Amino acid sequence: MDVLEALRTRRSIGKLTGEVSDDDLHLLVEAGLWAPNHKLTNPWRFTAVRGAARERLGELWSSVAAAATSLQGDELANFRSREARKPLRAPLLLVVSSRTDPDPVTAIEDFAAVSAAVQNVLLAAHALGYGAIWRTGAMAYRTEVNEFLELESTDRIVGLVYVGRPAMEPPKSLPRNVKAALRVIE
Repeated sequence: MDVLEALRTRRSIGKLTGEVSDDDLHLLVEAGLWAPNHKLTNPWRFTAVRGAARERLGELWSSVAAAATSLQGDELANFRSREARKPLRAPLLLVVSSRTDPDPVTAIEDFAAVSAAVQNVLLAAHALGYGAIWRTGAMAYRTEVNEFLELESTDRIVGLVYVGRPAMEPPKSLPRNVKAALRVIE
């Protein structure tokens, strides 16, 4: 699959199943490491969460989310159950995070580089026949999640990439309007 075909055919897949082999996990991380990175600061961290760790992460998400809601009784129990199941939506969660440099310009450039790394992971997953989806949400910004993932307190989660074999048809692509997006200054 060439790069343009991969770009045009990759879709976010929200229902995933199966397993991701260690070899393929390493290929996904390698793809991320090929992202451009100004000054070669290598700000990225890749944390693979799979197996029972997904359940433990779900329990953490559930308790953190429950503390931030006013729901009670059955509504709270149902809410907690939904939150706890989120990390179970795929056999692998690849958490891609960025170190935060004290220099604000370097920090912005590093965050952009790690975003490019996430895109590389998504494209590599597609090329390997996996489905994937890039998510963040409130939990990506919680200190408790950083601690669970053994990240530094200043690390920023750029993406929770859910990876597995597609268990649904990919959504149809929307047309892209180059003319609306492009400005040419001569």
